[in-house]
Amino acid sequence: MSFALMTYVVDLDVLNGSVGSKDDKLRRMIGGRFRQHLAHFDSEFDHLTNDGGPPIYEAIRAVIDGGPFDERYSVMYNYAFKWLCEFHGRFLDNSNFSPIKAGGLEMVDEGLADLGVTQVRVQGLREGTVPAPIPFSSTGFPFYGEWRLEECEKALEQWDQVTEERKAAIDPHVLAAAESCMGWCGTAVAAGRGVAGFFY
Repeated sequence: MSFALMTYVVDLDVLNGSVGSKDDKLRRMIGGRFRQHLAHFDSEFDHLTNDGGPPIYEAIRAVIDGGPFDERYSVMYNYAFKWLCEFHGRFLDNSNFSPIKAGGLEMVDEGLADLGVTQVRVQGLREGTVPAPIPFSSTGFPFYGEWRLEECEKALEQWDQVTEERKAAIDPHVLAAAESCMGWCGTAVAAGRGVAGFFY
């Protein structure tokens, strides 16, 4: 079975602060920018909307308003939060993580740890939760997690200490994925922001 990890560089305070902000202008801007994408998303989740679940635009409205939520369709509100991230953030290259097989994240974390990079864990991007009061997704997907700016800064400091000899001793595929992670951290630090990840 294969999965995908999508990551974004984003101001995490702004992103999380959007939840429950009741910012109607934000909702309209998201609807305008992603109109076609949202329509396509609804077509993929029509088994839920046909069952009475909210279209994604209405789920986005609920997330921005802080509710009300119908927990039977909690997965829609979790994906609505991802669209807030799409709006506020910038997508990062995830070519080494889409697709990724079960157990792949653990292998990358082991590789990072072997190199002495312990401040960030790829698995951490699937072990967090979306901000309250968004209900936890009943399907478990999408998983969500964050790397704060300070964590990215410290991870880069650790990475700078890694010798080429130590890198050469790591499986090339794991090394490539680890280098992607450090690229995400570098982009985040340059922007003074953090990294948000969605795993599904």
